[in-house]
Amino acid sequence: MTTASAPESLTSVFVRLKLSLLRNGLRQSAGRTAAYVVSIVITAAFAAAMVLAFVLMRGSADADSIVILLTGVLALSWAVMPLFVPGGDETLDPSRLVMLPLRPRPLVRSLLVASLVGTGPAFTLLIGVGAALALARGAAGVVVAVLAVPLVVLVCVALSRAVAAANVRLLTSRKGRDLAVLSGLLIAVGIQVVNFGAQRLSRAGGLSSLEPAAAVVGWLPPASAIAAVDSASEGDHAVAAAQLLLTVAVLVALLYWWQRSLVKLMTTPDGSTIGASSESSGRDRSGTGLLARLLPGGRTGTVMERTLRYIARDPKTKAAWITSLAIGAIVPLFNAFQGTGSIYFACFASGMLGIQMYNQFGQDTSAFWMVAQTISTTKDAYAELRARALALLLITLPYTVLVTAATAAVLGDWSSLPEALGLAFALLGAMLATGAVTSANFPYSIPQDSAYKNVAPGQGSLAWISIFGGMIGGALLCAPVIGAAVYLHLADEESLLWILLPAGALYGALIAWGGLRLAAPRTANRLPEILAAVSKG
Repeated sequence: MTTASAPESLTSVFVRLKLSLLRNGLRQSAGRTAAYVVSIVITAAFAAAMVLAFVLMRGSADADSIVILLTGVLALSWAVMPLFVPGGDETLDPSRLVMLPLRPRPLVRSLLVASLVGTGPAFTLLIGVGAALALARGAAGVVVAVLAVPLVVLVCVALSRAVAAANVRLLTSRKGRDLAVLSGLLIAVGIQVVNFGAQRLSRAGGLSSLEPAAAVVGWLPPASAIAAVDSASEGDHAVAAAQLLLTVAVLVALLYWWQRSLVKLMTTPDGSTIGASSESSGRDRSGTGLLARLLPGGRTGTVMERTLRYIARDPKTKAAWITSLAIGAIVPLFNAFQGTGSIYFACFASGMLGIQMYNQFGQDTSAFWMVAQTISTTKDAYAELRARALALLLITLPYTVLVTAATAAVLGDWSSLPEALGLAFALLGAMLATGAVTSANFPYSIPQDSAYKNVAPGQGSLAWISIFGGMIGGALLCAPVIGAAVYLHLADEESLLWILLPAGALYGALIAWGGLRLAAPRTANRLPEILAAVSKG
């Protein structure tokens, strides 16, 4: 007589499933295994260094402020990570469970425990332990630390999963992939913000200036749990209890939000495509009509509209533009705010946006064959290139004026605005000219199957020649305007510097026209080679 074995708990099933999927994923290739091992080693080394820093910080007057703020930053990272790396943990995608007969509450509990398996939770646990070691003093501090550390980990994981569950249909859509492509931009912006903050901090009197911010973050979970350790160590037991209870309350609220999102996901059909055809067609008709009325007629307007739609809809083109717009403003403005900038840094905005003229045909990928069918003469090629340049100017011209004026406002150097604008316009025209020439002579393909590859295999040298060769050529083409500015400064003729504004604008327009004229016959004569290059990969 056989006895039925006790049913296995759902939690253990999910934990074993997570481990099995991770293990099988690592078996797919040696490279993936090596990357995973290297990531573990790097994470462990960084976590060990952080714990050591926390231990050495113990007893410091500013230890509480630093530890509390770092915990807040860690929690913020957990909150935003699912929005920019939606495919980072496919094993816990709740949309894969919609067809299973699972109740929400046991499902949340099982997913929460399974989510604790991985390098991220382990890293958070080590950071929490280090933070507790830095602040815990006395029996009360140690007791509160024992409760606070697991609360920090649980709140971070629950926050991440709740955000992911609430946005899972966005994250698996095209817009979600756009966010992933733009994650590198936010990292770069974040680095500039941290650098700016560090410099301002050093001028504000050191780490003691962090206390007001730490006092606020200390009441925001999960940093409030670490703040409770400090409060208990200082003898403020009532405050410590309140901070711990606040953390527990937020954890319960996050779990409830997560559960509600799972219920909605598993009981509500995906309506993202319902009526998409009629709505999209109606939206496209109205949008096209409005855009067409604002643009010139004929081929010029058609090509400008196509280029602008690429910017708005193609993920890689959109990412390139947003990156250029952001960095083009960050470099001059952040340096101006720090007191180390110059109004000439505003030319960086022109340079960043001028790069978008490079590899124009590669941005079309294999669809360029349809454009190629409309180019049979040099005149057709010139009209195509000119319309693309005009579309870029619709964005780059007002943006250049805005960034230059903002930089002048921050620096309080309005007298140099005409000169800086003239130099920026000349550089923009030179970049359009060299971009058109390099697009015709050194086209390369932009792969669409990967968000992180921008050049097809074997075309790296073409990309380097096209971009950096063109940038050097653009800088050299600006030499006459730069020379005129230097001469007026050396000759103490500051009153005549305003002439550089119309002169730079006229020079930029002429040099751009010359570059388009030079590139047109090359484009018309090299259509088969261009089509083969941009269709590769």
